[in-house]
Amino acid sequence: MSDSLWERIEPLLPKVERCKRHAGRKRWDYRMVLCGILFVLHTGIRWEFLPQELGFGSGMKCWRRLAEWHQAGVWERLHRLLLEELHAAGQLDWSRAVVDSSHVTQLMPLLAAVPPVRGRVGRPRRRPGRLLADRGYDHDKYRRLVWAKGIKPVIARRGAPHGSGLGVHRYVVERTIGLLHWFRRLRIRWEIRDDIHEAFMTLAAAIICWRRLVR
Repeated sequence: MSDSLWERIEPLLPKVERCKRHAGRKRWDYRMVLCGILFVLHTGIRWEFLPQELGFGSGMKCWRRLAEWHQAGVWERLHRLLLEELHAAGQLDWSRAVVDSSHVTQLMPLLAAVPPVRGRVGRPRRRPGRLLADRGYDHDKYRRLVWAKGIKPVIARRGAPHGSGLGVHRYVVERTIGLLHWFRRLRIRWEIRDDIHEAFMTLAAAIICWRRLVR
């Protein structure tokens, strides 16, 4: 893990005050613990097989910190911080967004979950100019709801011949899936707990943003 990424993460980690009278065991170096978490995310290795000789600490300690920091909102704040840096650098394209999912009913919750992104003068940005979607979203109900949020819906019509031109822009869906699959832990969902899977997903999204920022 590079120094620049650690400098962004370290201030976000919760501070745990140790009792002076009963200090207990000293906690592991948080940077090494985070390296262990990233090792599992990148390689897909099982927690119990995390190499001890690399100094990460036990797999269970890393697992607990992943869950603890997710509950504290560390990964979400890291992702938003990097989005704001990308926005300030002019690296976020708000002109359009692409949606693709097997659950059409989650379209509006998805749009509502877009966080306000600061980084430039003025009000934080949280709405794209247009929303591109395939025929699975071809419902007038959703067109009205998307318009009501100030976003122009560009949704392919059922029964219309192919060649609408949406495919030129929808390549970002496959590209995003490819970027996430670069993390072996996300290729197949092994996590039983939803919060652990969400923690890995949010951390992976933050790393993708950081790579674009430093590139």
